[in-house]
Amino acid sequence: MTEEILRGRRKALEESFFAKQNEKLRRALREQLAAKAKKEALAAASGISDDAVLEELIALDIAADTVAALALVPLVEVAWADGSIDEKERAAILAAAEQSGLEKGGASHQLLQSWLAEPPAQQVRSAWKDYVNALSNTLSAGPRQALKKQVVGRARAVAEAAGGFLGLGSKVSSKEQAVLDELEQAFS
Repeated sequence: MTEEILRGRRKALEESFFAKQNEKLRRALREQLAAKAKKEALAAASGISDDAVLEELIALDIAADTVAALALVPLVEVAWADGSIDEKERAAILAAAEQSGLEKGGASHQLLQSWLAEPPAQQVRSAWKDYVNALSNTLSAGPRQALKKQVVGRARAVAEAAGGFLGLGSKVSSKEQAVLDELEQAFS
């Protein structure tokens, strides 16, 4: 009888062990499938197929529902170039967001609002550059130039929104111009 009890306990322990192992494997598989689905959704929303760029965006919590905000990074960067965002610059960015179809209260709009409250991390600018580079590689010369003109033009409009001192002098500061130059180079 004791051998039967020991055999039963051994079987119960084995089953418990394998149940725990199976649960770990199921959890890992669910996480892997969720990550793959997130990457596929981001690729579909952004038009990017480069795995390294997609991984970088995911690491920055850029998802399919927030990728639209990524297109506004140049505007935010120009606005923060001199260390603060002027109300006119903020208004210009929010107008551009509305024109881009960012839904107020949506994930992209909330992300944009956080960038207006505090400058985005340097990794966000790097991710934008990688995003533009990957996107540029999928476009022919004409559409790539049109995209560059649109992005840099919108960023310049934000830089000019604050205007010079009392409307005199250059409407774009040297720091803002440096950011604009950097944005242009991202398309090369």
